[in-house]
Amino acid sequence: MSNDKKADKVLDCRGMLCPEPVLETKKNIKNLEIGQVLEVLADDRGSVEDIPRWAKRTKQEFLGYEETDEGHYSFLIKRIK
Repeated sequence: MSNDKKADKVLDCRGMLCPEPVLETKKNIKNLEIGQVLEVLADDRGSVEDIPRWAKRTKQEFLGYEETDEGHYSFLIKRIK
C-alpha cells in the first residue's frame, strides 16, 4: 500500500470481530465527502478479505492495506459514491 495518500479520518476497529469492522466501515464512510479517504484499523484476520470485498460491492475505491509492526491491519478506502 502506498503511503502517498493521507487518510481524512481514521476508524479504529481493533478488538472487533467479524462482521463489526465492515459494519463500522459502512457506517463511517457515509460521514466522509466524496473523494475523501477512510483509514480502517483492524486486527481481525477476516477483515483482509471482508473489507476489500465490501468496498468492491459498494463501489468504493479500495486503495490497499498493510500489516503494521504492531500486528494489525491498516486499510485505505476512498469514498466514491
